[in-house]
This record gives sequence, C-alpha cells and structure tokens, in this order.
Amino acid sequence: MSGRLTLTWANKDQALVSTIDGGYQWVDPADPRAAEIRLLDPVSTHGETAGDNLLIRGDGLHAMRSLARIPEYAGRYRGKVKLVYIDPPFNTGQAFEHYDDSFEHSVWLGMMRERLVAIRDLLAPDGSVWVHLDYTEVHYAKVLMDEVFGRANFIGDVVWQKVHARDNRTDLSISHDTVLVYAADRVGWRFVRNLLDRTEDQAAAYANPDDDPRGPWTSSDMSGKAGPGRRKEQFYTVVSPAGVSFDPAAGRCWIYTQDRYEEVLADGRIWFGANGKAMPRVKRFLAEVQGGVVPDTWWTYEQVGNNQDAKREIKAMFEGEDTPFATPKPERLIERVIHIGSNPGDIVLDAFAGSGTTAAVAHKMRRRWVTIEQQASTVDAFTRPRLVKVVDGADPGGITESAGWTGGGGFTELRVAPPTFAEAPAEYGGGPVVVANLPEGQLPRAVAAALEFELEERGPFIGRKGRTRLAVVEGLLDDTVVDDLTSALAEGESVQVAAISFLPEARERLQQRVHGASVRRIPDDLFRRSTVTR
Repeated sequence: MSGRLTLTWANKDQALVSTIDGGYQWVDPADPRAAEIRLLDPVSTHGETAGDNLLIRGDGLHAMRSLARIPEYAGRYRGKVKLVYIDPPFNTGQAFEHYDDSFEHSVWLGMMRERLVAIRDLLAPDGSVWVHLDYTEVHYAKVLMDEVFGRANFIGDVVWQKVHARDNRTDLSISHDTVLVYAADRVGWRFVRNLLDRTEDQAAAYANPDDDPRGPWTSSDMSGKAGPGRRKEQFYTVVSPAGVSFDPAAGRCWIYTQDRYEEVLADGRIWFGANGKAMPRVKRFLAEVQGGVVPDTWWTYEQVGNNQDAKREIKAMFEGEDTPFATPKPERLIERVIHIGSNPGDIVLDAFAGSGTTAAVAHKMRRRWVTIEQQASTVDAFTRPRLVKVVDGADPGGITESAGWTGGGGFTELRVAPPTFAEAPAEYGGGPVVVANLPEGQLPRAVAAALEFELEERGPFIGRKGRTRLAVVEGLLDDTVVDDLTSALAEGESVQVAAISFLPEARERLQQRVHGASVRRIPDDLFRRSTVTR
C-alpha cells in the first residue's frame, strides 16, 4: 500500500458556502458562491493612524482569500502574516446566543480545511499558526494540519489549564484545551521564535557561592549516559582539590574527554562543592546562557489565566451585559502566544475574532493586526467597541498595565461585499450568473479582483497588471468598442477584455491589432468547473 496519510470525510472534494440562515451548503469548488474573490468595502476608520490594522466584517474565508488575491491588499498581506492565532468553533453541538457551534464533523472539517489553506497563503516564510481547540476535534485537526502545513512543520501542542476546579459530574473532569502549533518552516522558525522571561524561581536557581567574577551560576552533572558514540577518553579518574578521587558511575561516562576537562577545570568551571569533596559539576553562568527560557507546552492558569479570568475581563469591559461568550480567552494567554511567535511591527491575524481579544492584545503589544468576524451583531456589540476602547486608552483591564499601554494607533473597518455573481437554479441550467441590480461600479471591480488586476482607472480601463490593461464591458464587445479600446492603449501595452458578450469578429479584430490581447466572457470564463467526478 502506497500514498501519504490523509484524513477523509464526506464531500471532501467539495466546497462549503454559507447560507442565509447561518448554515452551510456543499457546492462545486468552481461555484461562484465559493470561488468568487469578494470585494472588501470600507466601512470606517478609528484612531489617528489606522495603518495595516483591519477589522473585517464577514466570512473569514472570503476575507482571507481577498487579502491574498486582490492586488491592493496582496502586496501588504500575502506571505506577510507572522502569526496566526485562531479559536474556531469546537464542534461541541452547543448553541450560544452570540455563537453557533453546532457543526457536524464533516462540515467542521471542510470549514477548517478551507480556512487553513487560506491561512497558508497569507503566512510569512518564518510565520507560525496556533489553533486553539478542545478535546472534541483536536485529534482530527492534527491530521488535517499535517496535510495542509506538512507533518515536518509541526512544532508541538500546548496544553492550557483552562480551569482549576474539578468537575465531579463528569466521567473525566476536563481541565485543559490544546493549542496546535505549526510553522511555515519549522527549521527556520526555531531561530526567530522568542524565549520567555525567567521567572523569579528560575532566576533564583543561579547563585554565586564562590564569588566568581563572572557572576551567578547554576551547575549540572559532569557525567552522562555511556551510550553509543562514547569514547575511551571519557573514562578517567578525577581528583578534587581536597584529594578525593571520582570515577563515573556504572553505565555512565564524563561528558568531557580528559584533555577538555583539564581546560574547563583551569577556567574555573568545575565545582566540587564548598568543601572541595563533592562529585564534580559543571558551572553554567547566567550571563552566558540564552536571554530567557525555551517555552514549554504546559501553561498553567497561574501563568496565563483561565476561562474565569477571561470572563471577568469581558464583564468589566461590557458592564451590564451577560457574558457574551462561553469560552473567552484571557489576555495573558494570547500575550504569551504573540510574544513567542512575533515581534513589534509584525502582523498578527485572527479569522474568528469573537470579542476581539487577539486584536486587542496585539494592539497593546505594538503589533499590526487583522481580525475577522462573521456575525455583524458580534462586531457591533463587542468586537468594535472593545478595539475602540483599546485605541482610546479606555481599556484598563487585561495586559494593559503590564504592557504599559496608554492608547494610540487606530484601525480600518472593512466589510466583505455582497456577492457579484451567483449560481443559476438547476431548472435554468445552473452555471454562474451576474447578480441583478448591482451598485454602479461593482461589476468592474469584482472582475478586476477575480483576474487579480490592480485597480487603476484610465480612460476605458479599470485595472492594470504590468503592461496589460483591463477593460470591463458591461454589454456587447463589438468593433466600435474594440476601436475605442485600441486607440486608448499606450505604446507597448496590451489589453485583456472581460465582456458580458462579444462578437467573434470583434475578438478577432482586437487580437489582430493588439499583441497578446484576450477576451473573456462574464461570468462564465471567470469560474472554471471542476473535472472531479462525484
């Protein structure tokens, strides 16, 4: 049996689209409801300098694809996102007032796979992805992420102690969530991830009982397991300053050859205890070790907070409101994730914004950010008000004090535009159609997005890609239109025309006059049907 390990589920070869009632439907990947690159319409800005900070209303999949494909955004975000933290629905079958978490397994996997692929397109070469899940789907998600990011790029799984009180009503009292961590390139990520500050207890392990001028130190055993690769030069007798002889214990050897031991001893790096009679140990100086400690995978509630801390943070921010989310995350938890995986000025993305914790913490930590939330009611009631408070310096909770945050910056609010294209009913033959009664200018902009032309209006042209201009004809391309287009081209320019309909002789006339010119029919030639047999 050959082939790589994959996770299979019903309708894996199809795409999911959101329905009006908040549910999902399986469709062909080329269905315009799934394949259309949606426009991002400006809604508002807040603060003095919005910069690259984006709050996007709408489906996260559409938003991320637009950021990666629309040239005006792709240059700023595609391959530029340093850290992604997402806290997707856990597929628990529970429904909350502000959040629907009732996905069936195949729908959940399809939803996640498409979003992970979109994240991959935005991720920087030295970036990382942190996916927060509970026990319900985490094991499926691990295999899924192996498929999308490559098993070799799996960094580890962080265990977060979300509660510390035991639940005696269950078979097992669930006290943790899991955060799966993947890198775009694991080998390179190790050299860019940040260490954690030493705790007081960790720093207390360093002392200077012999007044060494190199400062505080700790010590480690000078022997190691005598496994394969050991050398005979690692078996010898060590004599302490007090004249006590030591040999390695059975099955062990010294970590240094005898010649190297003499060098280390002469440098004052071997410790035999205060009386000179103890087993030799190697001195490790605080000044010479890494500037922090390597992050581990066990994060306790004392270190980063728990669910109750997060609920208190939300309640303090929205006084008089019921707790809007069942499983909010404390700011200290997100702070640690962002600290490890990014630096000030880097871009942090969250495709499931919820109450806006990730963006709020990223802003306080001087990162740039993109956060996306599908539910308009959630954005209006929680996400946007919270980010406004952060920018205005009116959010005293969470990490505000420890981060030294007093306000500043700003953000731009965008909205995933309504669709420009739709799927015709089966009784009318199916296939893509242009939505009726579109606002003026939406069709040309949508075509430019689909064909990845940068918006640049000049004469009859709507966009540009290098030396090629884009013209969108919202009617019939005939000889008269061809003459107008060719006369408007600068020397050395070509043109791509997208038209609702065209005369064959007009297309031929254009291609004879302009080298490299092409004509596409709207909308058929924008959406290619899959050849997968179902």
